[in-house]
Amino acid sequence: MFGIGESDDSALKLLEEDHEAVDALFKQYEESKDEAKPSQKQRLAKQICQMLTVHATIEEEIFYPAVRNIESGTRDLVNEAAVEHQSLKDIIGRLDAAPPSDPLYDAGVKVLAEYVKHHVKEEESELFPKVRSSDLDLDALGARLKERKAELEGTAKSRRGNSPRPEARAS
Repeated sequence: MFGIGESDDSALKLLEEDHEAVDALFKQYEESKDEAKPSQKQRLAKQICQMLTVHATIEEEIFYPAVRNIESGTRDLVNEAAVEHQSLKDIIGRLDAAPPSDPLYDAGVKVLAEYVKHHVKEEESELFPKVRSSDLDLDALGARLKERKAELEGTAKSRRGNSPRPEARAS
C-alpha cells in the first residue's frame, strides 16, 4: 500500500467487511431456500441474525457514539441508523422465535435482507464519507470495534457449545 486508502484496521473497513459478509449469507440463503432442509435454512438464518446482532452492538456501543458529533448532519444519520437497528432487531426476534416451517419464514429473511441493504446503503453513502473526512482516528476506533466484536462472538460461540460454524463445514 502507498498510503492511499484505509488500513486493514480501519473502523470503516471492518464495518464494510461485515456488510459484505452478511450480504453473501443473504444471497446464499436466497439461492438455497427452495432446496434446503428446514434445519439448514434455520442454521443459516441464525448465523445471519447472530452476525447482524454483533454488528449492531459494536456500532451502537462504540461506532455511533464516536461519530455522532463529527458535523451537524452526522447526528441525524446516527439517530436514523439507531431506529433502523431497532426495526432489524424486531425482525431478528421474530425469526429467532419462528420455526423454519412457518410459511412466512422465508419472507421474514427476505424483508430482513431488504432492511439491511437499505441501512448499509445509507451508512456507506452518507455516514461513512463524513467519517472519512473527519480527523477521527479510524485505526484506533477499528481496534476497539474488533476487540468488542471478538468478545461478542466468543460469548455467542460458547453459548452454542463451540459447534463449528456452518460455513466452515464441507458441502
